[in-house]
Amino acid sequence: MKNNLQISLFLPAYNEEANINKTIQDVDQILKRITTDYEILVVNDGSSDQTGKFVRELARNNSKIRMITHAKNRGYGGAFKSGLYGCRFPWIIQMDSDGQFNFVQITKFLPLTKKADLIMGFRLDRSDSLYRRFMARILKLVDLLLFGLDVKDVDCGFKLFKKEIVDKISRLKTESAITVTEFVVRAKNAKFRIAQVGVHHFSRKGGEQTGGKPGIIFKAAWQGILLWLYLLKEKIWK
Repeated sequence: MKNNLQISLFLPAYNEEANINKTIQDVDQILKRITTDYEILVVNDGSSDQTGKFVRELARNNSKIRMITHAKNRGYGGAFKSGLYGCRFPWIIQMDSDGQFNFVQITKFLPLTKKADLIMGFRLDRSDSLYRRFMARILKLVDLLLFGLDVKDVDCGFKLFKKEIVDKISRLKTESAITVTEFVVRAKNAKFRIAQVGVHHFSRKGGEQTGGKPGIIFKAAWQGILLWLYLLKEKIWK
């Protein structure tokens, strides 16, 4: 059943030639069923493979698809920010482009739009290594201690939220794996209503997962401390 939501969906993508065609085709088919007014925005984050070529080919035959391309890889935080600021419609969906989520699960999110401004997915059966699951638990503890953020899975790459949040909160300071946390913290501090919904998570079928590399984790930890200082300063001078 279609609803009257106007939806922008953005997909951060770095070297996703093995997954991007199927991901775009799947989300396009489902968006057609749930709304008449939508766009699909791919953030090509400096890919060195055929990701950009595949998206351009799909976009030639589908006016709903467009792409933002970073000349150099900026990481997940940079791609997330470009997606946020590049979307046009009142409701925004953020989903990872690596095929680890079945987009049909968006039907779990839509009923919650009547009572929440930010609906966050959390992975029910996380298909990740023990190391990544352990780091996620550490991150959850850090988020609670530094920011008072008590959510199940802040980094789950499946969210639905109002563009009003993006328009109202300050421009994001960080650009790393902590950037999604900053977005959620700022939304919470601005009194936007948050809901959470469980989603199934699948193993990536192709490509390489980069989020668990030590350099990425170190940068996120350092920017987490800087973010805490930014927020403290903003609170003092408010």
